[in-house]
Amino acid sequence: MNILNNAEKRTYGAIVIGSGMAGGWAAKEFCDKGIKTLVLERGRKVTHNEDYPTTLLSPWEMEHRGQLTKQEIDENPIISKCYAFREDAKHFFVKDAEHPYIQDKPFDWIRGYQTGGKSLLWARQTQRWSQLDFDGPARDGFAVPWPITYKEIDPWYSYVEHFAGISGNKDGLDSLPDGDFLPPMELTCVEKHFQKEMKRLYADRHVIIGRCAHLTEPRDIHIQQGRGTCLGRNLCQRGCPYGGYFSANSSTLPWAAKTGNMTLRTDSVVHSIIYDEQKQKAVGVRVVDAHTKEMVEYYAKVIFVTAAAINTNLILLNSKSSRFPNGLGNDSGLLGTHVAFHNYRASLSAEYEGYLDYKTAGGRPNSGYIPRFRNLYKQETNFLRGYAAGMSGGRGTHSDQSSVGESLKNSLLNPKWSNWYAGSHMMGETIPKESNKVTLDATKKDAWGMPLLHMDVSYDNNDDLMVKDFIDQFTEMYEKAGFKNIKTRDSHAPAGLDIHEMGGVRMGSDPKTSLLNKWNQMHHVKNVFVTDGACMTSTSTQNPSLTYMAFTARAVDYAVKEMKKGNL
Repeated sequence: MNILNNAEKRTYGAIVIGSGMAGGWAAKEFCDKGIKTLVLERGRKVTHNEDYPTTLLSPWEMEHRGQLTKQEIDENPIISKCYAFREDAKHFFVKDAEHPYIQDKPFDWIRGYQTGGKSLLWARQTQRWSQLDFDGPARDGFAVPWPITYKEIDPWYSYVEHFAGISGNKDGLDSLPDGDFLPPMELTCVEKHFQKEMKRLYADRHVIIGRCAHLTEPRDIHIQQGRGTCLGRNLCQRGCPYGGYFSANSSTLPWAAKTGNMTLRTDSVVHSIIYDEQKQKAVGVRVVDAHTKEMVEYYAKVIFVTAAAINTNLILLNSKSSRFPNGLGNDSGLLGTHVAFHNYRASLSAEYEGYLDYKTAGGRPNSGYIPRFRNLYKQETNFLRGYAAGMSGGRGTHSDQSSVGESLKNSLLNPKWSNWYAGSHMMGETIPKESNKVTLDATKKDAWGMPLLHMDVSYDNNDDLMVKDFIDQFTEMYEKAGFKNIKTRDSHAPAGLDIHEMGGVRMGSDPKTSLLNKWNQMHHVKNVFVTDGACMTSTSTQNPSLTYMAFTARAVDYAVKEMKKGNL
């Protein structure tokens, strides 16, 4: 019998929309708990180690030596700004023309539509939030108070860290809690110098090795996943054939598949969630086939929306019914508003003239990290919240290429070592505002019949003040540490290129001012959960993926218990 004509064959215990960072975790957790689970991915199928076409190629084996052509750059003015959109990984990105959107204000929306989503492409930096981060909105009154505390999420951080494999050092900082870590990577000598000087000069500024989702020393749980040690190739955006870094493709999705409880349906664009007026709950989802454009419905007791923040907003806004004419669960009218992101605009570079008897060798898919130190315990600046920063230092070679003939040949064959270089980039917290929002166009549709999305999100004066403070403070820090030739930069780039979109379906205690409760459950549609970036009430300064993973594992645990009680 044709599955499209048989509703019973299209019915599952749970439906997970999206197969990326959060979706992979939802699939793993539901399947581990014995729930028959349908995972819907709008992009193509990408299987770990089978569909990484460039992962073992050398530069000379690629037609353009790893670079983009002028035509590709001209045709993709948005995605070509992304650091990883190169010849070796361009097949994992959505091209500008493939899923258009309307920019009411300039916004660079970076997307990856395939199995695993952007978990193949993320920067793999994984920091926990502290209670100081959860306290931010309640303390200064911007956004709404978080309905969850660090104490509640702490065991779930440990749970996902253990399975994913996080390398890091136990630094004992209340602003950045320690986790369940694999052995840390090592700072370079110039990074250690900066670390020592910051400790000597400032009581509140710490330089640590980054915490990253790389297997420095695999545990048995990672061997069970079929993953091996990170070899430091620094080609992560191609897909790692060894599973050395965590991705949904190498970890959670294969684990879910092994249970026999997962059905993965790719090329499935979720149109909307079906709300049953009589049952007063969601009963399924409408899916448009990415190629044939045929629509089919799937049904389940519980639905997890993890399509990545902006697409999650799009799906929920498009899920209209007589009960919810403005989008699913949107009694407050806040769905799609208070979208936030991370401020990456400012950076700094410098040189250090010492340590000339040392050099770097090999690769390290990580860097130093400077946790937030502004406005941690009280408001002390002319801007709200604060910023963290990366810190990296290395040494390279250069050759004089001004001559010709034998002189040029000798110069190229005998490169000279330069001074040590170092640099930092900021990652600032932006304040969620009702005016930063996404909405649906009333008439224009995309290729799958979905309304085009309007993006009305931008920086504000608080962000400008934060950029200035980063430049001032880090210039001072590098000068005091003995660095020379310090150069700073404000890119003035539009929002979005940070790829850390958050909000629109925020958590909170009051249904009048939020969409989700402390379990990531919709206030007004109890069997729908949102655990990707859309759920975030504020952004803090940390890379957000670890928090999405922890929220997802916790929410599935709660949902399954509620299912067994008959509450969902």
